[in-house]
Parts: sequence; structure tokens; C-alpha cells
Amino acid sequence: MKPLFSRSLCSLALAVACLANADANAEEKVLNLYSARHYQTDEALYESFTKQTGIKIKRIEGKDDELVERIRNEGAYSPADVLLTVDAARLSAAHELGLFAAVSSPILEARIPVNLRTSDWFSFSTRARVIVYGKGAVNPEHLKTYDDLANPRLKGKICSRSGSHPYNLSLMASIIAHQGEVRAEQWAKGVVANFARAPKGGDTDQIRAVAAGECAVAVSNTYYLARLMRSDKAEDRQTMDKIGVVWPDQQGVGAHINVSGGGVLKHAPHREAAIKFLEYLASDQAQRYFADGNNEWPVVVGVKIDNPALEALGKFKADSLPVASLAMYRAKAQIIFDRAGYR
Repeated sequence: MKPLFSRSLCSLALAVACLANADANAEEKVLNLYSARHYQTDEALYESFTKQTGIKIKRIEGKDDELVERIRNEGAYSPADVLLTVDAARLSAAHELGLFAAVSSPILEARIPVNLRTSDWFSFSTRARVIVYGKGAVNPEHLKTYDDLANPRLKGKICSRSGSHPYNLSLMASIIAHQGEVRAEQWAKGVVANFARAPKGGDTDQIRAVAAGECAVAVSNTYYLARLMRSDKAEDRQTMDKIGVVWPDQQGVGAHINVSGGGVLKHAPHREAAIKFLEYLASDQAQRYFADGNNEWPVVVGVKIDNPALEALGKFKADSLPVASLAMYRAKAQIIFDRAGYR
């Protein structure tokens, strides 16, 4: 009976090993994605990735702060492999909390410009922050730079969203990086002095306020403008007919750009799949999805897009400031806005 018993044990051990390998292989075909991107067009991104790799994406969506806090609370037991979100300030906050893991990828390093990546998170699309003005309400020649927004000639003419919003914090961080804290605070106080009303609403609300004549000037991310330009609603087209757009600082450092990006999380259970996913987001196909589907510019140079709204906005000089610099001055930006009364 001994040989039979031994053979039975061997067969059992082999079966267990096979099951373990099967489980491991199954795990390799899954990616747990925590995403603060709430765009329906991203569905095509995920479906294409799964089709190409066989890796199924399990997605949890939420607000940026909620997802970051969830990852922190889950700690080493977090099932999350990748965090995707918008705005450099939010990505830097996750970095500062130590949530991301360093990634070395020749593909990412070759395709994503050095100023749009760090050692542990990467930009995959950009939006520019431009000046919007009411046609006939102000001379666009007086709006060539962000500095012009602080000029007393615009007193009572500026609408803005909150100074605590990440989009404005990133813009302020870029001003600090280029001009220093003293001049940045002077600028913030000048802008506050020019407010037509207390900050409220989002970028689209500022665009509509300018079109309605509630104010004459505002700042907006291009993503919102392109969305209105592509809208089928008559009121959206009427809004765009009443406003003009200025690309700031074209004779200087260039227009401030913000990013959408992500990174592999420190405790990612499917690290290999996570890196493959980030590399896929840098592919020509995915880059076109960002542009054509969601009105964002690709970060990869030379990718051909087909978005009439982005084409209508035209070519522009973008600020090449490293995204790491935006992270460096994020906290200081909030302090300066608070001191200036930019609520």
C-alpha cells in the first residue's frame, strides 16, 4: 500500500500546485483601477486594453480625496494597482503621502516628455489654462499674460472659481516657480482686487458668466471650452459665440498646462499588469482617445488627432515647467491665496 499512498500524495500535491498556478495566472489577468476620471469616453480605453492584453479592469470611481483616503486606510492590504486622476496638484498629494511606487519603464521614459513625468507618476494628457473674455467687453490686447489679470484696468471685471481648487493652485504654483513668492502674492492680491464677485462655481460657470456679461474676464481649462464647442445644444453654441480666448504668455514661458495622469501604487498586487496599463496609456491609440474622445491634448509628441474643437483652438506655446515643480509649490500656493483673500 505504501507506493500507492505515495503516488496519491504526489498526485494531490501536483493538483494543488496546478491550482495555485492557475490562481496566479488568473490574478495576472486582472487590474484593479481606482479612477477619479469620470468620463464616459474612457470606456473605450479600458475595453481596448482588455482586448489587447486579456487583462480585465476592475474599476472603482470616486472623488480624488476619497480615493486617496481609501488607499491610505487600506494600507498594505489595498487591492488597488493604479490610481488615475486629474491635476498635477492632486497627483503630487498622492506622491507626498507615499502612495505611489517608483516605476522604471523604457516605454514610458521614451514616450512621455521628461517635464511631464516623475519617478513614480506620469502624465498622459494635458489641458491648458487660458484667458476667456467677453467680446466687446474688454480689449484682448490687454490680456496677453496672466500678469495682465492683476492690472487695475480690469477692476470689477474678473470671475473666478475658488482659489482652493487644484486647477488654480497649480496655476499659482507655476507663477511662484517662475516669478518667486513675493511677485506671486502681489499678483494674487491684484486679481482679488479685480473680482466682479466672490469666487464660485466651476470653469464652465465662469465661461457662462462672461458670456452673460456678469463679468468680462475669466480663466478656464481648455477642456471645458472644447466641450462647449462640440455641444449640440444651441445655448452652448451661443455662449461660445459671445466669448473670445487668449493664449497667455506666448512671448514668454508659454501657457500654463495641467495634466491628467497616474501611477502604480506601492502595494499593487498586480504590478506587472499595472505597468502594462500605464504603457498602454502612452500608446498612440490611447493618446488619440484622450484627444478625440475627451478634448485633451496628447503628451506623446507627433500623435495625430481628429478633434475639430482642439484644432479650432489652434497651436500654442506651452509652459515646459516640470510637473514636479507644480508639486513643490502646491502648499505655498494655498498659503499665498489665503493671505491674498482669494477664497
